[in-house]
Amino acid sequence: MNANLIRSAIHVAAVCGMYLATAMLLPALVDLYYRDDHWRVFAVSAFMTGGISLLTATATRGAPPPFSKRFGFILVNVLWIVFSIAGVVPIYFSSLGLTFGQAIFEAVSAVTTTGSTSISGLDAMPKGLLMWRSLLHWLGGIGIVALGLFILPFLRVGGMSFFRMESSDNTSDRPFARLATFTRAFIAIYVGATALCAVAYDIGGMTRFDAINHAMSTISTGGFSTHDASFGNFGDNRFLLWTATFFMLLGSLPFSIMILFAVRRRVDTLRDPQIVVFLGYVCVFSILAAVYNHLKNGVDFGYALTHSFFNFASIFSTTGFASEDYTQWGAFVVAASFIATFMGGCSGSTSGGIKAYRFVILFQTVHVGLKKLIYPDAVYSVRYGRLTVDAETQKSVLVFFFAFVFIWAMGSLAMGALGYDIATSLSSVLTALANVGPGVGNVIGPAGNFSAMNDPAFYLLSFLMLLGRLEVLSVMVLLLPTFWRN
Repeated sequence: MNANLIRSAIHVAAVCGMYLATAMLLPALVDLYYRDDHWRVFAVSAFMTGGISLLTATATRGAPPPFSKRFGFILVNVLWIVFSIAGVVPIYFSSLGLTFGQAIFEAVSAVTTTGSTSISGLDAMPKGLLMWRSLLHWLGGIGIVALGLFILPFLRVGGMSFFRMESSDNTSDRPFARLATFTRAFIAIYVGATALCAVAYDIGGMTRFDAINHAMSTISTGGFSTHDASFGNFGDNRFLLWTATFFMLLGSLPFSIMILFAVRRRVDTLRDPQIVVFLGYVCVFSILAAVYNHLKNGVDFGYALTHSFFNFASIFSTTGFASEDYTQWGAFVVAASFIATFMGGCSGSTSGGIKAYRFVILFQTVHVGLKKLIYPDAVYSVRYGRLTVDAETQKSVLVFFFAFVFIWAMGSLAMGALGYDIATSLSSVLTALANVGPGVGNVIGPAGNFSAMNDPAFYLLSFLMLLGRLEVLSVMVLLLPTFWRN
């Protein structure tokens, strides 16, 4: 039975590989347009990836098994591994001369929309490669939302598993009732938001190429830029900074709720507690950092507020753009940005991190626990807005939180064993696991990148990025011997 599940998962992944091979033709056309011979790398990569995917899909063809939790766990892991391997092909065979560790790190960072980069000299890089990195972000974002809305809720390890409580028993009131309708609405919103973002960037002064690439990175909350200086390349263009802030926050909101609002005019869905919490801590952290920067460094408050909102929206949404090195603003901002790296956006979005809905449930669980210390015989329920959170969801949130912190600690020890200082070790593992992008410190801070790291560190961080993107537990469950028993 396990062999049949693996065969079916590989077949689905191979079909996706063929689509990804087709997508490689777009950066090839970009290179042709700019008269760069690098288009041959993408043409050969597309032919090779497509051919292997076609042969694999043919060899693994057969009757699919009924969808089950076990098949779901195998499928999500195989899909992201294959996606990452296919994505690395044109990067590794490019003219950049990257080690395989660097190349796989770059591809996994793109696919998981983490946005950490091991490459310097982006301004002089072939346009096709820049487009490929952004395109992997964008396609990865589509997969992430689909993962969070369709598969992870069924597996009860993350995503919008609690959304069932928000839906009435009337199937016509659920966004998942008609898969085709939901899919069309989601793609329309995702593509439409990307197009609007690109147009706004173009109006704001970016070149067309920069606008398209940054729009794909923004909506997917990925963070890859076409310049080493990231958004700092555009100077103090406040229109661009506020535009990016708006669309980063938009990409961090639950797509299921956006669909209910857009398609069914469900205004009440905007009162989802995680949206209120997410936007609340973005505003609080941003305003406090702006006031601190203004008072401590004498920076104009309007300038400080613009850059503070941009950079903290980037961290909370796990996008990873930077307008300047905010770690130079002072110790308070360094501490605040480190804490913000844990938190993340909303479930059912392209953002990473622990996510706002888990903090809502954790806070409510602690609150109920404290009240029961006073009235041990009283009956209290953990609430999510007006809804009751069932015991299984509470347990899932607690297990995830413990696993996240434990893996962060073990990963930091591993980075320390590889010779990295404490700031680099702690923040590199955290930013990988939370899919944020930049860390803190002189090496991997917002003004640096990961290019100075060695291959063992790249492999470790690549694994952690996948682990974080797949909500940790869906990967860890494969390590249990009981999972593989019939």
